[in-house]
Amino acid sequence: MNVLSLRRALLVALLAAGVAQAQGYPAKTIRWIVPWPPGGGADVLSRMLSPQLSEALKQQIVIDNRGGAAGNIGAELAAKSPADGYTVVFAYSGTHAINPSIYRKMPFKESDFAPIIQLASVPQVLVVHPSLPVKTVKELVALAKKRPGELTYGSSGSGAFNHLTGALFSMKTGTQLTHVPYKGGGPAAVALLSGEITMILGEPATIVGFVKSGRVRALAVTGAKRAPALPELPTIAEAGVAGYEATSWNGMLAPAGTPADVIKRLNAEFNRIISAPDMKKRMLDSGYEPVGGPPKRLGELIRTEIAKWAPVVKAAGVQVD
Repeated sequence: MNVLSLRRALLVALLAAGVAQAQGYPAKTIRWIVPWPPGGGADVLSRMLSPQLSEALKQQIVIDNRGGAAGNIGAELAAKSPADGYTVVFAYSGTHAINPSIYRKMPFKESDFAPIIQLASVPQVLVVHPSLPVKTVKELVALAKKRPGELTYGSSGSGAFNHLTGALFSMKTGTQLTHVPYKGGGPAAVALLSGEITMILGEPATIVGFVKSGRVRALAVTGAKRAPALPELPTIAEAGVAGYEATSWNGMLAPAGTPADVIKRLNAEFNRIISAPDMKKRMLDSGYEPVGGPPKRLGELIRTEIAKWAPVVKAAGVQVD
C-alpha cells in the first residue's frame, strides 16, 4: 500500500469512528459547565433546561459550576476538555463578546469552541435598593449627579456584561457610579438585598422574584423593547436615556472538534426543548426570550457582538490584566 492509499484508508477509518461514536451518543454522563456560581442567571437557566435534555438523551447530566474571571475560568476548562460530546458549556455574551476586549490575556479564543445553539436573548433589569429615594430613571440620574461616586452598582465580575451595562449607563447619563464586582449574579443580588450596594443591572432570572416580592425596586429594562417578564417597566431609553440599549444572550458551546453529528443532535434537542409551550412560558416568565436556530446563528452572533462591544469597552476605559 503506497502512502496516498494509506492516508485515504486512515481518513476513512477516522470518519467511520466518528460516525459510530455519534450513533452511540450519548453512552455516559455529560458534564454541563456553568462558568458562574450557583444562583445567578446562567445557573438558573442551566438547571431549568438540563433535566429536559437529560430526559431527551436518556443520560445523566451533571452541572459543574466553575465561576471566576467573568466566566473565563469555566470557558477555558471547556475549551481544553476532550471534544467527544461529553462536555458542553453555557455561553454568555459577557464572556464571549466582551471579555476579548477587556482582558489583556484571554485564556481561550472562539475557534476553541463549536457553537451548538443560541438559547435566548436577555434584557437586563435596572433595580435599586428600596432605601434609595428614587422611583424612576430620571430621579436616579438626578440623585447620582448630586452625589457623584457615592452610588454603587454591583456586577457578576470585572468585565462582565452587567459591568459594561453600568459603564454604558454612566457614559450615557454623565454620572459617576462606583462599580463593585462580585463572583456572579447571585452574590451581586444578595449584596443588593442587604444594602451593601445601591443598584444592579441584572438578569431577570436572578432578581424578578425579589422585584415581585418588593424586596428591591425595578426602574427599567435595558433592551430595545419592553420585557415580557416585566411588561410594566419602560426601557431605559423610554425612561429618558436616549440611545441606551444593551441585551445579553445565552447559548451553548462544545469544544472545537466535537463530532458534527453530535452537535446536530444537541442542536435539535435544544430547539425542541425551548420551543415547547410550557418551557417557552417558563423562560419568558424568568426574563429569557427563546431564540434557537442552527449552530451557525450563534457563531455569527458572537462575531457581531465582539465588534459591537469593542468600542464601548475602549470608550469606558475598562481593562483587566
